[in-house]
Parts: sequence; structure tokens; C-alpha cells
Amino acid sequence: MPIFNSASLRFLILCVLSACMVLHAADDPRPVVDDSKAPVEKPADPKLPTLFLVGDSTMKSNLPLRGWASEMPPYFDAGKINVVNRAIGGRSSRTFITEGRWDKVLAELKPGDIVMVQFGHNDAGDYHDPKAKGRPSIAGDGEQTDQALNADGKTTETIHTFGWYMRKYSSDAQARGAKVILCSMVPHKVWNGDKISRGEQATFVKWTAEAASSTGAQFIDINQVIAEGLEKLGKAKVEPLFGDARTHSTPAGAKFNARCVISALKMLKPDPLADYFSASGKAVEPAGTD
Repeated sequence: MPIFNSASLRFLILCVLSACMVLHAADDPRPVVDDSKAPVEKPADPKLPTLFLVGDSTMKSNLPLRGWASEMPPYFDAGKINVVNRAIGGRSSRTFITEGRWDKVLAELKPGDIVMVQFGHNDAGDYHDPKAKGRPSIAGDGEQTDQALNADGKTTETIHTFGWYMRKYSSDAQARGAKVILCSMVPHKVWNGDKISRGEQATFVKWTAEAASSTGAQFIDINQVIAEGLEKLGKAKVEPLFGDARTHSTPAGAKFNARCVISALKMLKPDPLADYFSASGKAVEPAGTD
């Protein structure tokens, strides 16, 4: 008689994966950024379609770090589309919703807008641990729920899987007539010889892709595209692109990642942003063509 049934074995594997990701994440600080005094980016011309960028510190960070979403505007024609970065450091797929940030984006969405969402870096961890700051989601993409500590470390809330939250972003935005692009998380700078480790491919990348597929959203695997780009540069040239051990980019790294994102967008068929590129955006080749 087997010690574990298939469901128990899957749960055990997910727990081990989550534990490994927590140990890796401990290398770099992941503070919950207080943006109470920072201005919220708004569409410059409400009559134009808007590209809303939603995510964590790998998309938006304060200097000396910088996120790739902050480098996206030059790739688009400001006379054709607004580019609004609503990412904020320290948030997960769960807390961006529970803090009410997603509701504020939804309130502004109109038909024809486009939303790009990237999470994963802050979703790993023990959601019963007060030190986790109320961020972790349940590992996986199923419908299971659990009770977990809020950021205050005292009260609890019903939480869902990472995949459930990503499906919610997609379904909510599409219900308002917006197009949705779900992005895999940027890779960590973890070398295995001359290759970048892609441990996230079996978890957060997979769950993001499945959320896109199940809700009719589009998906770009920037985890893979950026990792390939870093490998082509080599270890010495990659070092100046990171502002900490393995996670957050410098301004130069943010520019590199943003260009990779544009190249990944150009692999979409159809690419919902194709009509809005600036001269700089048009000059970027689709990923895998160089």
C-alpha cells in the first residue's frame, strides 16, 4: 500500500519547491515599499488607450535599483498610447489585490486598454509566518483555499493559489474590455555553469502560462527570454545589470530587461501593442531572431 496518494505527493512536492524558493529569496531584501507619498501615475491623455503595467519591484524600484516597467515608455508612441506603471515593490499577486491596488486599476480600465501583469517573486513562502508580511499565496494553480495571516501578523484572511490570483487579474480586466498579457517572472541571477538556472519554470512560470491559457489572455515568457539574453552576454557583462545578489536590476539592467520584454511582445500573434510602438520599439527584433 503506498505511503502517499497522488494528491498528497503533489502537495509534498509543492511544499518542497516553495521551501527552496524561500531559501533562494532570502539572498536579497524584499521590502514592502511605502508609496503613500509617491504620486500615482495617471494616463497623460485619457482619450487614448492605456497600457497598465502591474507587478512588483522587478518592474518598479527606487534608485539605485530600477525595474523594467519604468523603461517601457520610450518604446511606445506617446501620441498613440499612454504607458502607466502601477507596479510597487514588495507586493505579491495576493497583496496587490488585498491592498485595493487592483480595484483602482480596474476603476480606470476602459475597452481597448491593455494590461500586463507579472508576479511571483513575493508569492513564495509560509503564509502562516508573520515575517512573510502577508504576501505568500498558496503554491499551485488549483481552487484550494486556506486561512492565512494578514500583513498585521494578527488577523487572518482566506487566500488562494497563485494561479487563482493570476486568473482573477485576467478575467477582471477582460470583463472591462481590456486585453491582457500575463508575464512570467524575471529570472534570478543564479548561474549553473554558463547557463542561468530556470527553477521558476516548473512553478510560477508554468502557473502563469496556465492562467493565461485558461482565461483567454496572452502570455509572454520573459523568464526564458531574459535568461537567454543574460547567457549570451556572459557572467562578466551581466554583473553590472544587477544591483543586489540575484534579483533586482540596476538602471542598465532595467533597460536590458525592458528591451527583452519588447522582443517577447513581438512574438505574440497577434501583438496587441504592434500599432503603438515608437521608432525605438519598431527597431527591436522579435525574440529568437538574432
